[in-house]
Amino acid sequence: MIKIGIECENLEDSKSRWGIGHMVLNLLKEYEKNPEWQSKYSLYLYFNKFIPNDEVLKNPVFIKKVIGSKIFNSFNIFYHLFLPLKAMLDGVNFMFFPAYMMPPLYFGKAIVLLTNDVYHEYKDGSLPFRYKLAYQLFTNWAAIFAHKILTISNYSKNEVARLYNINEKRIFVSKLGVDLSHENYPGRIVNGEYLLYVGQMFPRRHARENILAFEKIAPDIPSLKFVLVGRDKYPDMPINGLILKINKSLGENRIIYHDYIESDDDIRSLYAHAELFIYVSDHEAFGLPPVEAASYKVPVIISDNKLGHEIFRNFAFYIKSGQNINEMAEVIKEAIYDQEKRDYFKANYPAIIRELSWNNFAKNFFDNIN
Repeated sequence: MIKIGIECENLEDSKSRWGIGHMVLNLLKEYEKNPEWQSKYSLYLYFNKFIPNDEVLKNPVFIKKVIGSKIFNSFNIFYHLFLPLKAMLDGVNFMFFPAYMMPPLYFGKAIVLLTNDVYHEYKDGSLPFRYKLAYQLFTNWAAIFAHKILTISNYSKNEVARLYNINEKRIFVSKLGVDLSHENYPGRIVNGEYLLYVGQMFPRRHARENILAFEKIAPDIPSLKFVLVGRDKYPDMPINGLILKINKSLGENRIIYHDYIESDDDIRSLYAHAELFIYVSDHEAFGLPPVEAASYKVPVIISDNKLGHEIFRNFAFYIKSGQNINEMAEVIKEAIYDQEKRDYFKANYPAIIRELSWNNFAKNFFDNIN
């Protein structure tokens, strides 16, 4: 039996499962459904403070351990001291660190998720200095000492190899997946046609420019609303104030903002009934939200870059510059009114989505971990 340890602190805050937590949880769900993997791999799940109440985590097939300190209550002590020591004492054959960093005290075979966007965040992003420093130290440590590097698109693999100077033979790709159980939707959270944005709001994802572009077209399309879901991660947190100002100038609440929606059914309903999805980002390793929108046959607007074309090929409305509000406004109008393109994209989305399942993600993970 091969023992695989997985760092699961990212699951403890259910409101922050945008990326890493979402990925880890779906990996565990796929393992739970596969007796063949269970007969070959034993999964040790390491938590900092507590084990969340998710159904999958109640399954005794997992070996679950809470190893954080109640006295110090520090992520760094958990991650860089207790976690590597406990994993080595448990004798795991491979340790999966999904949070981009490898603790220097871990001397076993580590599998580390690395992406090009985390590199750009510590180089020129808007994160606080302490996070930038941690990423700079410990992602580069992983690049040198990890047994293998996992990344989530071919584009990201090429970029990670270039940015971190890693031999591509140490990197494997496992593309993220989408949930295809699209049924039993509740009613809409908002009424009427709407443009949708879902994701944490970093400057590189241009939520602010999206809002300003919507302001430009709002008078011409009076039935259209704009729904945004995601925490404001801008340094000056401008999103809420900007929305209040624009809604006041429009004379009604045309822009609806939720920093988080806990109910999976409500999120599914938002995707299912959206007129259009927008996710314009300067750099991503994958960008799951537009793929999830496409799984509901919702046309997407994304950045015109190599990653966008790898995932969506010719089946998206593309924006060349996330800073160009006028271009963004014109593309949104085109995406609303060009029914021929909308129908063409929607007809081709099922073929794209079939390639991107969580089962495929998990299979690639377990096939490449040795």
